[in-house]
Amino acid sequence: MARNVTQQRKIINTAAAWAVGLLIFFPILWTILTSFKTEAQAIADPPIFLGFDWTLENYQAVLERSNYSRFLWNSIIIAGGSTILGIIIAVPAAWSMAFVPSKRTKDILLWMLSTKMLPAVGVLYPIYLLFISLGILDSKIGLVIVLMLINLPIIVWMLYTYFKEIPGEILEAARMDGASLKDEVLYVLTPMAIPGIASTMLLNVILAWNEAFWTLNLTAAKAAPLTAFIASYSSPEGLFYAKLSAASTMAIAPILILGWFSQKQLVSGLTFGAVK
Repeated sequence: MARNVTQQRKIINTAAAWAVGLLIFFPILWTILTSFKTEAQAIADPPIFLGFDWTLENYQAVLERSNYSRFLWNSIIIAGGSTILGIIIAVPAAWSMAFVPSKRTKDILLWMLSTKMLPAVGVLYPIYLLFISLGILDSKIGLVIVLMLINLPIIVWMLYTYFKEIPGEILEAARMDGASLKDEVLYVLTPMAIPGIASTMLLNVILAWNEAFWTLNLTAAKAAPLTAFIASYSSPEGLFYAKLSAASTMAIAPILILGWFSQKQLVSGLTFGAVK
């Protein structure tokens, strides 16, 4: 009896997981399908799911109108640069909080996380003026800095959680063997936390890649990433849904491919330390 109940629960949990997964993936699937429709089919009522004439004219129109490779390169630099810079700052910060905590460590962590609750529009104006005065408005370095800062609390929190799962005795043994602080962090701590660091980097790349508010408000042309590439298909004349869907598919394709090939590493990192 108990075995049958366990089997039924397993089936229900599996079915529920598939249902949630399909529900989440459906908007992406619909966007991809719409990108292969004509504009008339894209706005048809009732909507056409599969019974339409597949066409590549939207992708051709998007490539002819915009320099996709430039937007893609900007996204790679901004997402990759903000991630690397964030990790360089977050690893020492998380190490100190995990292994040399003070009475205020938890308060500091909570304060860092609370900054994510601040509406971005509330600080847009001062940051905009600051970027103008520093001469980094519409520049990749400016977006790297601002995206690193807005995601830094999440990076520190995740690394702190991973580092807490590493026994402090290992680091103490390294110190007794003569390891310096740099050696302790680079050659002892970091290799042990590679799954956690990798998953943190992947998550930060995804967050930076999908960021739209700051990229649309702090760029114009030179540093515009793929989020600006998508927004360019919204015009006063109206929305061209098929072409917008094609642009969206081209923008999300790289990060979807990255997530697909690194899903094992991502899951491994997110569950790092969950089972001892």
